[in-house]
Amino acid sequence: MLVPAVWAAAVALALWWDGPWTWIPPVLWAAVATLLLARPVCRIFRSLVAKWTGTVIPAGYREMPPVVRLSTGFWWNGHSYERTERDARLDQQWRLRWRDPARWRDLRFTAIAPVTAGLAAAVPPAGIAAAVRWFSVPAVVLGVAVALATAPFAWRVAGPVAVRFLRPTPAMALADRVGELTAQRADTTIAQAAEIRRIERDLHDGAQARLVALGLSLATAEKLMESDPDRARALLREARAGAVSSLAELRDLVRGISPPVLTERGLADAVRALTLDTPLDVTVEADELRLDPPVESAVYFGIAELLTNAVKHGHATGAHVRLAHDGAGLVAEVSDDGRGGVREPDGGGLAGLRRRLAVFDGALAITSPAGGPTTVRMMVPCESW
Repeated sequence: MLVPAVWAAAVALALWWDGPWTWIPPVLWAAVATLLLARPVCRIFRSLVAKWTGTVIPAGYREMPPVVRLSTGFWWNGHSYERTERDARLDQQWRLRWRDPARWRDLRFTAIAPVTAGLAAAVPPAGIAAAVRWFSVPAVVLGVAVALATAPFAWRVAGPVAVRFLRPTPAMALADRVGELTAQRADTTIAQAAEIRRIERDLHDGAQARLVALGLSLATAEKLMESDPDRARALLREARAGAVSSLAELRDLVRGISPPVLTERGLADAVRALTLDTPLDVTVEADELRLDPPVESAVYFGIAELLTNAVKHGHATGAHVRLAHDGAGLVAEVSDDGRGGVREPDGGGLAGLRRRLAVFDGALAITSPAGGPTTVRMMVPCESW
């Protein structure tokens, strides 16, 4: 009843002031107050309905897509190009504020709720008010009887009204899904571009430089073969060592893209091999399963990142990895005995892991009280074969 109270106060204020145009400020004030109260009131209403009836009504508010800086120096916010990140985010906020269908749905609900659920909820207090107003035996008996008889049923209207007018429509749910997929595509594109740059940098600074040096050594050895055989043999030995180093570096690079053991033997054996190179006492509990390669790759690198975080940030000494398929999808759980208190800053590794799992409709749940232990659970809907 907050919004009707605001308008009642505005009407009372307009009647109290004298003059032909004095109603304009109270009406403007009530309109602004309604806009500001709509979303908080609807959030409170959803929480009350969930608490009283167990019906969870999704909010359906649109989330802001990521702001990306382009090679030209401009910032792209999904709608327009801006010169600074701040301008790009402000433009996003204003667009969502006026174009989000959920905002207009909330305003519609604030107009409908008082004359539906509000009237039904007002019956018990109206009975008590009538008993107090006409304080007599018949009035008290009748008012209390009405209040007691209608109190168990007064709020039953709230659930159906909230479900009918507060839940997202199918069109809104579809639009939100399209927006979510668009954001995931943008994240995937950014991640792929960053991975390509990393591979190019590793090839340029590592294997390519070694191969160039190897070619120079072989050319020099060819020229010295007749004039200085000992020097030529030394250069050939150096070239052979460089070839071995380049091969090892290329293997490490390939392992960083897609570990051969993951392709050949599956996720469980790949995780066991991964734990051998981790400076932790790690136990692995895994079902023998095979998944689609993209899912296996995402979960594998997710586990690798979680184990790295346990060593680097959690200062853990031991960890436990569990892989299982519960019939609906893969459940990967990583627990460590570190100091806990894990946070998830924007742009951090955990946020990136959550975005990578979202591409497969996966979810990430983190339990990390201060002092530990930390448990991170990854859930990805998929089939096992």
